Amino acid sequence: MSVSAQGNVPPKLYYRIGEVAELVGVEPHVLRYWEREFRSIRPTKSAKGQRVYSRRDVENLMRVRELLYREGFTIAGAKKKLQRAGIEPGDPKAQAAAADLPKTREQLLAMRAEIEAFLDELGPPRR
Repeated sequence: MSVSAQGNVPPKLYYRIGEVAELVGVEPHVLRYWEREFRSIRPTKSAKGQRVYSRRDVENLMRVRELLYREGFTIAGAKKKLQRAGIEPGDPKAQAAAADLPKTREQLLAMRAEIEAFLDELGPPRR
């Protein structure tokens, strides 16, 4: 199975891990690792339990390889770049933390006000 110079994926509905490894240019164990790291890559399993990749999975794997091997990104950097591009879903923990920021800020400001009021009651520092 060969790929044209533009890196196009052959027209098929599904691809096996060996085919994908050849297309992407990495070993199958690297693909399995990337599956754990990138949520946008989610092959299904066949009735025999083999990984079956969609065209979108293969295209995402090619993007990941490009970012990691050619552009020199780390895994974390590649995730962020793909998130900004709308390919990789955001980290649910980070999204939850970001959603709580306004509430946390309000709580901190309230605590600050209480501490300042308490310090005012104590008066100026003695020397």
